[in-house]
Amino acid sequence: MHWDVKRVSAVADYKLYVELVNGHKGIFDVKPYLDRPALRVLRDERYFAQVGIQLGAVTWPDGQDIAPDTLVAELIETETTP
Repeated sequence: MHWDVKRVSAVADYKLYVELVNGHKGIFDVKPYLDRPALRVLRDERYFAQVGIQLGAVTWPDGQDIAPDTLVAELIETETTP
């Protein structure tokens, strides 16, 4: 799918650097979502850093994820890799 993530890494201040299979890349800010009950655990920076990819989506070990449509809609595109 056009929103499949091929690379993700945690960067400073609860942000993610994301590269999509369609060539888009950028920064996604997770901070606005940290008050949601399912995502509060992401406030732990060590856990936040364990971000990964499962079935093309951004996920964490205990099943937290970012909805692909939200990721694509709020991705701030950049040409540089942090």
